[in-house]
Amino acid sequence: MSDPLRCVVLISGTGTLLQALLDAISAGAVAARVVGVGADREATGLAAARTRGVETFVLPLVRGGDRNAWDEELAQAVARFAPDLVISAGFMKLVGAAFLDRFAGRFINTHPALLPSFPGAHAVRDALRAGVKVTGCTVFAVDEGVDTGPIIAQTPVPVLPGDDEARLHERIKQEERRLLVDVVREWSQHHE
Repeated sequence: MSDPLRCVVLISGTGTLLQALLDAISAGAVAARVVGVGADREATGLAAARTRGVETFVLPLVRGGDRNAWDEELAQAVARFAPDLVISAGFMKLVGAAFLDRFAGRFINTHPALLPSFPGAHAVRDALRAGVKVTGCTVFAVDEGVDTGPIIAQTPVPVLPGDDEARLHERIKQEERRLLVDVVREWSQHHE
């Protein structure tokens, strides 16, 4: 049997996707190991990693700074962990060519809509405004576009009467956590 799948997770916020993955790994449901967690700010979700002894790093993109230099620095910071899989889990920064070239085919992201519908930062709001009856979440392979990479898996979430953005987004996030864990589990099975 081979070593567990080595994952680096990138976050920007509370880290609920990261927490779901860490919980699934701890429960033995996923044969993976989160070997590093990075953030573009001192995100509250870093505490979940630190509590479990996972090494973390923070690499802010300074407003007006050199984006290409930041991208190369991020690629180097992640590469130190020798990951099999890099997961953007609520990481609110776009990466560039240096990062994508280094982790091509093994960099995935989650999105709170059924791509290709409603790409971008306001997917839940956009779905509500469009009046759709079903939205959902997607895990996809990251490419150079914004939410345009090959779709790996999706889960539908119905839009219920009376839904506002917060209520709908919370239901989507619950499914998004399950979907990410399922995708990493499947990835880990192919890794063996």
